[in-house]
Amino acid sequence: MKRSLLFLAAALFVLSSCSSKKNKKQEPANTTTTNVEIVKKDPPSVPKRERVKNTIETKEQPVAEKKKEIVVDLPVLPREFRAAWVASVANINWPSKNNLSTAEQQEEAIGILDFLKNNNFNAVVFQVRPSADAFYKSDLEPWSYFLTGTEGQAPSPYYDPLDFWVEQAHKRGIELHVWLNPYRAHHTAGGAVNSASMARKMPESVVKLKQGYYWFDPSKKSTQDHAARVVMDIVKRYDIDGVHFDDYFYPYAEYNGGQDFPDSDSYNEYKRNGGDLSRGDFRRNSVNTFIERIYKDIKKEKNFVKFGISPFGIWKPGYPSGIQGSSQYDMLYADAKLWLNKGWIDYFAPQLYWPIQPAKQSYTALLKWWESENTLGRHLWPGINTVGRRGPEYVQEIVNQVEAARTLLPDNREGVIHWSLAGLTKNPAMTQALVNGPYQVKVLVPTSPWLNANPLLKPTLLLTPQGGNIFAKWQHQQIDQVSKWVLYLNYGGVWQYEILDPGVTSKDIPTTLNNKKLQYVAVKAVDRLSNEGPYAAEKIK
Repeated sequence: MKRSLLFLAAALFVLSSCSSKKNKKQEPANTTTTNVEIVKKDPPSVPKRERVKNTIETKEQPVAEKKKEIVVDLPVLPREFRAAWVASVANINWPSKNNLSTAEQQEEAIGILDFLKNNNFNAVVFQVRPSADAFYKSDLEPWSYFLTGTEGQAPSPYYDPLDFWVEQAHKRGIELHVWLNPYRAHHTAGGAVNSASMARKMPESVVKLKQGYYWFDPSKKSTQDHAARVVMDIVKRYDIDGVHFDDYFYPYAEYNGGQDFPDSDSYNEYKRNGGDLSRGDFRRNSVNTFIERIYKDIKKEKNFVKFGISPFGIWKPGYPSGIQGSSQYDMLYADAKLWLNKGWIDYFAPQLYWPIQPAKQSYTALLKWWESENTLGRHLWPGINTVGRRGPEYVQEIVNQVEAARTLLPDNREGVIHWSLAGLTKNPAMTQALVNGPYQVKVLVPTSPWLNANPLLKPTLLLTPQGGNIFAKWQHQQIDQVSKWVLYLNYGGVWQYEILDPGVTSKDIPTTLNNKKLQYVAVKAVDRLSNEGPYAAEKIK
């Protein structure tokens, strides 16, 4: 990616009405929860009732009184996508070094995920394929140099990093999106090119650039087929929430010493077969075809896996009027506007790494323009440059950018992605400003209504008096589809809620809070597309 390179057992806050107003400041809440191991069982089968024919007239038996369903008016939950990129290339974020032990790698990963959870983030974009290599067990590409220090060498003691990250993220109620670079075959920081490298295994598809990078020719069928197999291998085998591409399509010109990309053989072959597109249109068409293919392949295999792209922030200079800078359309041959217009993505994260002012590369001007092109209403979650600078002025700039996205984007489609994790972990003032400001409370990820989901059933809720408290326990027949729980408590007529990790299925609840009595308890499940299921509620007698 082209960059220089939070005593209560859970978060509670009071909602004074049943709807939340946009940009209204919310009160801070604690986030501690208790994890309880889930034992996954198949739902009990319900035996069919036996029909018995009575031959002797009997008195009518009394019918058991059906339990009255509790109907309550629950508050609306706030939603916002809050993510950070975790870069593995050149050991930018994780692992911090390429010679760490398995235990050290896992300790760092857990530290990152705990950091995100404690600071009310709900997603992570984790780089698993920085340069035609793998941070997971793959039969298609070698283990990454940035993982073990030797390309092709597995971690020892053995473990699968992606499997570990997915499990640990989901335990914390955090979405995990795998980030892949579709065309980079070797990075200059990736050590020597050895026999395990894809640059050696697919030489007919790869070119070497003058700055030492190796790059797949995006227009070659072999490139597209291989990259598609890699993506779908991950989608099929891992319980991920999203697939994410960044801004690398055709490479930036400086990667080749300012010269054009060396693809004469693929372009000449296209011309020999009767193609009549210009070289630029030929390149853009190749990338467009690949993006559409990946989106459709993912949806065919797992509809709930979201596909996102984070292109360079400017489509072309002059769009919108007054914008200056590089053109992804003309330099990277990425017609990202088309992908957004066509809905070939579920979320779009243009890298708007500039401040709100000056106007020539204004964050807000560009965000408004991209939203005007979002004709199908996909998620637009801009990438913001959290690592840009330090100091109180820049911290305030980032807070302002988060707030601006809330103002400029429609309800249920708000969010940003922070580049990168280091801009948060290495700048406590930045993190504290976010947690004290826009990220004061936990929120749900926005829903994706264009993606189909199986409707959730109502959970079961059991309340048991226990000392001076109420012990609440809940269950769900579709436990594998539950990504979070929402627990609602009503004290003195006022609702509060907590967003809980999926493993939390019980809680001790005080019967009084601030001299107000507990009146109702309700719980609902949230699925992996962030859709809310029906609630179960009980009145305290």
